[in-house]
Amino acid sequence: MTQHVVVGAGPVGLAVMEQLRERGADVAAVTRHEPDYLPEGVESRLADVLYPDRAVAAFADAAVVYHCAQPPYDEWPELFPDLTRGIVAGAEAAGARLVVAENLYMYGPVQVRLTEDLPYAATGPKGQARAECADIVLDAHEAGRIEATIGRASDFFGPRVRESAVGEQVFGAAVAGKRAKVFGDPRLAHTYTYVPDFARALVLLGERDEALGEVWHVPNPETVSTRRFVDLVYEAADVDPGFPRIIAAPGLALTLGGYLSAPLKELSEMRYAFEEPYVVRDAKFRETFGDAVEPTPLRDAIAETVAWYETQRDEAETEPIHIETVAEGAAESA
Repeated sequence: MTQHVVVGAGPVGLAVMEQLRERGADVAAVTRHEPDYLPEGVESRLADVLYPDRAVAAFADAAVVYHCAQPPYDEWPELFPDLTRGIVAGAEAAGARLVVAENLYMYGPVQVRLTEDLPYAATGPKGQARAECADIVLDAHEAGRIEATIGRASDFFGPRVRESAVGEQVFGAAVAGKRAKVFGDPRLAHTYTYVPDFARALVLLGERDEALGEVWHVPNPETVSTRRFVDLVYEAADVDPGFPRIIAAPGLALTLGGYLSAPLKELSEMRYAFEEPYVVRDAKFRETFGDAVEPTPLRDAIAETVAWYETQRDEAETEPIHIETVAEGAAESA
């Protein structure tokens, strides 16, 4: 069986492993530390692939490498490019195809629907780091060093997704019967990506030659406003925290809060994504691959995520990002 190596055991990496194991693939997970959980049958390999020689050793028998790893959020500018270089070096030495999981930070603030041909216009350090990482991968492909493809997703939700704009602050709050906390204007349309769909798309990209050398926005459920998204979460959880369901922190409050809260300071770079409509087009993927990856309908994806959160009520696997209380009048209820 083909050897698949998945770098990173976060929500995306684990979902990719599950998809591969369902297909009967031989899978190894490469992580810096022993993960708390791996799907049945997945081999654990410990290696810090920030260092190319360690990546070369960890990927030695790989046919496909899935880059689903990321440094700590506050260290992206310093570490992400070198991490990507290490993974590229490991894939090159193995002669393995490289599939990279990315977000949309590199585009920066946009006033149009997001498509793959947008320029990299990020002005913040995290967005610039993601742009540099994408260039590292595609330049290596163009130079003939590796075969590579990139799949990009919007803000995540799904099982195991806690540290997200709609993670613990929305799904966790809903199953606890509390009000959701969101960024920006919840009346605006915002595309959210269901992690199991992202994983299925990444596996497909690793299988298809026509995916190589290209960037792909993965298929997403229907785009709705954040307010509508939150309403669907509470309907699935069958709870009513009272009116209002949403406490919204506008961009100014998020920026000011960043001076007091480290997590908020890190998130403030992306506040623009919640101050204007943020709609992602995935037509290129659909037109190329047809119905090979049909996104899960939004109601079903939300219901599955709520069900996972309900199983986790008494567990604290990660420390969620908390939106700090801002001065009276600085936050909007919606």
